[in-house]
Amino acid sequence: MLKTLRKIGSIGLVSEPAPAPDELLRLRRTLDARVTEVLGRALCIRHVDAGSCNGCELEIVALNNAFYNLEGCNIRFVASPRHADLLLVTGPVTANMEAALKRVYDAMPGPKLVVALGDCGCTGGIFGERGASRGRVANVIPVDVAVPGCPPNPARILQGLLTAISPGVATSER
Repeated sequence: MLKTLRKIGSIGLVSEPAPAPDELLRLRRTLDARVTEVLGRALCIRHVDAGSCNGCELEIVALNNAFYNLEGCNIRFVASPRHADLLLVTGPVTANMEAALKRVYDAMPGPKLVVALGDCGCTGGIFGERGASRGRVANVIPVDVAVPGCPPNPARILQGLLTAISPGVATSER
């Protein structure tokens, strides 16, 4: 053992250089500070799947894992639209979900924030506006922020949430 310690002492510690700061950590700190500044409490999100392929939902679930730690950013998902500050909608709005989406939107207290997530939520995607699809979310309810991508990665979703709660985003009692 003494021989090994002497060898370590003569060579010194050999290790890799420290990694560069992660951009995601800066984004998370900014998001947490903004949520606390604007709301003074946690941001409550109600998610509605209006007819997506579940690709966006997988990325939303990834936000709750230990790496992204959405709860640590003072953001949580709620089951009732009456407790929500922000409505997160994925997928093109199908004919069957149109009335349900409007009811959820109407049940939210004002000021209301709506984020359309994914290419389908932003533009209607490959489904467009035909047949059983009403197309993009903005065709059914007002949208404040659109986060494109098929599906958008969790960092882009966090950036969209930060944009939604920024002072420049118009929120009103619609």
